[in-house]
Amino acid sequence: MSRETMVISELQFNSQGLIPAIAQDYKDGTVLMMAWMNQESLEKTLATGEAHYWSRSRSQLWHKGATSGHIQKVKELFYDCDGDTILIKVEQIGDIACHTGARSCFFNSVPMTNTN
Repeated sequence: MSRETMVISELQFNSQGLIPAIAQDYKDGTVLMMAWMNQESLEKTLATGEAHYWSRSRSQLWHKGATSGHIQKVKELFYDCDGDTILIKVEQIGDIACHTGARSCFFNSVPMTNTN
């Protein structure tokens, strides 16, 4: 059994055949982005060592950084205890993960009033 087959058999894809994947900077732990993967994008990621995702809006495979040059080199890949979420620790080339040009997609802060 290949590594790809073994990993994929442990995962719980949703009814659309997708699983959420969180990309995190492997050096400092910054959460860079969340995207969706299907079986094909996960296989490509494992085979190439660069992050590939599934674009729901375009209904196609998406090699992160193929047009921008901001590729994600995979350093480690984990899945959670339920097998329904992937965590990818990456080296973010160009230090830009978000399509807005920001380092991280998570730059919108919600003020909390009750912080016990």
